[in-house]
Amino acid sequence: MIDLSFLEKITGGDVLKIKKYISMYLSTVPEIYELMSENVNQENWSSLASNVHFIKPQTGFMGFESLKLILIEIEHLIIEEKYESIKSLYQKAYEIHKKSQVLLFNKLDEI
Repeated sequence: MIDLSFLEKITGGDVLKIKKYISMYLSTVPEIYELMSENVNQENWSSLASNVHFIKPQTGFMGFESLKLILIEIEHLIIEEKYESIKSLYQKAYEIHKKSQVLLFNKLDEI
């Protein structure tokens, strides 16, 4: 579920930089998920698209490919104005996000 190889590559394996980027992710992304939850509940698709677009690359940097793919799918559905399955996809993304937080906190403790 987690593959930090890209992060390790862009940091040159520098443990302090890796910890910094993981910490930055953990301090910003949960707030975005809260905003996204509000966007979904209010069916504010344009704001949801903006928030998805903001966190999508960050999930890639952290190696959460399955989460990134769901976010891409949400983004495409919004563009295509096919809103009916967005709520369930968001729920899947949120569940993966919660699990990913635990993995990243554990990773911080390991390194």
